Amino acid sequence: MDFKTDFYNLLHKLQNKENFAFTRFSDGEIAIMQGKLLILGEKRVILGEAVYNFGYSENDHKEFDPVRDKFLTDKLLEAYKFKKENYFVGGICRNCTCASKEFKPWMRDLYGPDDRQAMSANLLVNSNYPMFINHFIPEFKNHNIVMICNENADLDKLPFEIIKDFRVGKNCIINDHQLVDEIKNYIDENKLEDCVFLFSASSLSEVLIYELYKHNDKNTYIDIGTTLHPYMGMELARDYLKAYHNGMFHEDLIKSCS
Repeated sequence: MDFKTDFYNLLHKLQNKENFAFTRFSDGEIAIMQGKLLILGEKRVILGEAVYNFGYSENDHKEFDPVRDKFLTDKLLEAYKFKKENYFVGGICRNCTCASKEFKPWMRDLYGPDDRQAMSANLLVNSNYPMFINHFIPEFKNHNIVMICNENADLDKLPFEIIKDFRVGKNCIINDHQLVDEIKNYIDENKLEDCVFLFSASSLSEVLIYELYKHNDKNTYIDIGTTLHPYMGMELARDYLKAYHNGMFHEDLIKSCS
């Protein structure tokens, strides 16, 4: 299996209404899982003992304290190591060349030897992003969609209909875990089956997908990250988004992971 094969594997499951879960564990999740201080601010990023002189927009500001917020470390570790049919973990790539490659051995040991349900965390972005736009988005029109996204997102501009949305606010990775029970109740009260839940809620997405798929595997749960930001009036903060939607070249759009 490789970057393109894994992408089409998930697409075909979606088209065939074969329910699944897709989680993504990237740099931020790895830092939290390893118990490192993480601060995404306006003018700097702190990751453990490292300080970087760049920042993020207000909607992306995050703060994780490894002592105060240890519950999140525990939950992400649970979500990453969880095994269930059609529960796919986007973690460290098989032949990782991205910024997370130094963590590959640690992630491999943590996940275990059977990696048949392990995929790239970048599966829907980089060189696969044009295919996501051309295949996943049209397919979403054929499903009942539930969105979990930022409180400032404008869903009226989405290219498909949604039946329900749940919103997250500032520092949602710490502050919005009540959504686990809220969404479970919504699923149970409405006896939902064969719905597609799309998550754009940073590291909280992984906790939600894990808890919800464990609770009810008759729906599909996908961490879409920032892929739909251009359709929701959100910032184009990622290079692959800026390049694709502004008609520019960037190496991310030709980058593949496997």
